[in-house]
Amino acid sequence: MNQFVPAKNAKKSWSDSFPHLIFTFGLAYLTLVPTGICAQKAFDFNAPCKNAYQEIIRLRLNAGQALLDEEKKNHPENLIPYFLENYIDFFVLYFNEDPLEYQLRKGNLDKRIRLMNQGTTSSPFYLFTKAIIHFQWAAVKIKFGENWDAGWEFRRSFLQTAENRKAFGSFKPNAMLFGAMQVAAGTIPSGYQWLSGLLGIKGSIREGMQSLQQFVGDTDPSAMLFKDEATFYYLYLQFYIENKRKEVLDFVHEKKLDTKNNHLFTYLAANLAVNAQQSDLAQKIILNRAQDPSYLDMSVWDFEMGTAKLNHLEPSAGDDLSRFIRNFKGKFYVKDVLQKLSWFYYLKDDPENALHYRQLILKKGNTDTEADKQALKEARSGKWPNKILLKARLLDDGGYFAEALDMLQGKSSSDFADQDEQVEFAYRLARVYDDLNREDEAIAAYLTTLKKGAGLKTYYAARAALQTGNIYEKRGDCPQALAYYEKCISLKDHDYKNSLDQKAKSGISRCKNE
Repeated sequence: MNQFVPAKNAKKSWSDSFPHLIFTFGLAYLTLVPTGICAQKAFDFNAPCKNAYQEIIRLRLNAGQALLDEEKKNHPENLIPYFLENYIDFFVLYFNEDPLEYQLRKGNLDKRIRLMNQGTTSSPFYLFTKAIIHFQWAAVKIKFGENWDAGWEFRRSFLQTAENRKAFGSFKPNAMLFGAMQVAAGTIPSGYQWLSGLLGIKGSIREGMQSLQQFVGDTDPSAMLFKDEATFYYLYLQFYIENKRKEVLDFVHEKKLDTKNNHLFTYLAANLAVNAQQSDLAQKIILNRAQDPSYLDMSVWDFEMGTAKLNHLEPSAGDDLSRFIRNFKGKFYVKDVLQKLSWFYYLKDDPENALHYRQLILKKGNTDTEADKQALKEARSGKWPNKILLKARLLDDGGYFAEALDMLQGKSSSDFADQDEQVEFAYRLARVYDDLNREDEAIAAYLTTLKKGAGLKTYYAARAALQTGNIYEKRGDCPQALAYYEKCISLKDHDYKNSLDQKAKSGISRCKNE
């Protein structure tokens, strides 16, 4: 197990689509009722089902399916195998986004709900299984552009979980799902505030995280059963929402999470490493994972590996990113990867390939993530980034702070004729100082960025306000932190508006202990 080295100021990557699916849910609730009168069946989470669930969570889907097939043969009245098959559909569709697979599997949602409705209502699994199924399909439907339907699915899941908590207060697994939804609802950015009213959800970061934390540490058998799944939610939200990156990385190391044989943890650890500016570690985690055909084949490994390599300006980064584009069937982060490929060839002084990949940005993928939106905006602008600033950005993103600072040493704003580049120079310098723990110098450069960039459409001023708030929060100066978080939210019409507002709102909630 490779040891995480605590880092901060993580940036977003592939995985921001997970919180995105929660923040973009909406609209109304349609009560789903059982149709017809069927003989009740059992919810028996027996040993074979537990073994199957563990294999599925490790992303050894074929092994899990084989165990479920055997259980269905031996105990045809047991509904848990059909419930667990939904996890298989979820992982296949969520990670790979293959439209053909979606057409083959999407009918399983209604079939499984009808099956769960045949179970006894006296079991806490009656509502819990349906809530999980709806939650997972909400995530899947976001991936396939069905946002309206995703909102219905999320609403069902939320209300069923709330109802189950009232009916079965001692059923521990309720806390896992409800806690995650509480956190998500508590960080809906200003651009989506209308969702809170429509969904009828009042979130709380503090209460949601407390619920998840207690569940992860609970030794009750029902909690232990879902511990790996809950740990994934807990660490993900703690890292991206609570901004407790050191605590998360320490947890991964101290608890010795199996990042080799559990590919869900491999993905989590690699993604956190990339986004915690630890590109070397991310590469080691990905290369060290168990590799055999029993695991779900995912293009995400090429995405994370290519990103990690590009962040160190490595010559083979283009191979991984190109392989992702060739093999990935979905649309999320396609424009982002194409932008990375255009940068890769641009920095190699290969204008033909750089332009080729930039033109593909206009044709492929979607703009459901802010990274994809930014990639499209740059491609449409026809403007290429300053090479010095781009290299400094990538090196800093990868955790190569000294090399990034070397790129900027001896430079000043006057070396850049373009106003956007002048602001970016101040911002890049601030980020490197911040990452080197030279906080006073970082604050000075952030304030320069904020002063010069507040009226621009680039994200530098808003991010500078956010980072300044983070520094003051870390120092325990909540009044100052709140002022800069609120300043971040007050800036309008800039790139990454919703995601930066969400982070600032999370900071405000933390400072107010909400």
